[in-house]
Amino acid sequence: MDQTKSKAKSFFKKLLWILLLSFVVFSGVYYFYRTYTLSEGTRTGVLFKISKKGKIFKTYEGQLQLAGAAIMNKQSTFEFSVNNAEVYSTIQNMEGKNIRLHYKELVNAFPWQGDTDYMVYQAEEIK
Repeated sequence: MDQTKSKAKSFFKKLLWILLLSFVVFSGVYYFYRTYTLSEGTRTGVLFKISKKGKIFKTYEGQLQLAGAAIMNKQSTFEFSVNNAEVYSTIQNMEGKNIRLHYKELVNAFPWQGDTDYMVYQAEEIK
């Protein structure tokens, strides 16, 4: 009877370690997948909207009317998110101006990163 208890205890201890290790590995792979960069690039246009919004996670969201577009519609608008408050304040000062945004496109951004998969990390005004 005592031997059976020790075998069961040993089995459950090994099972717990295997489950814990599996969870850690799965979590790491999942995090890597969600933050993997598909592409990097720039977009140029006139910034017409930048705001802090969200119900649970407050994120910085913006819209850029792409250069060369005669009318504003869904195809001529670039929607983006900003992670950094410093970059947000820089972009906010450029509203209504012609700017170039440097971004990374993620596979599938976490909700606290923004509403879009396009993460802007730098902005510069075009003179």
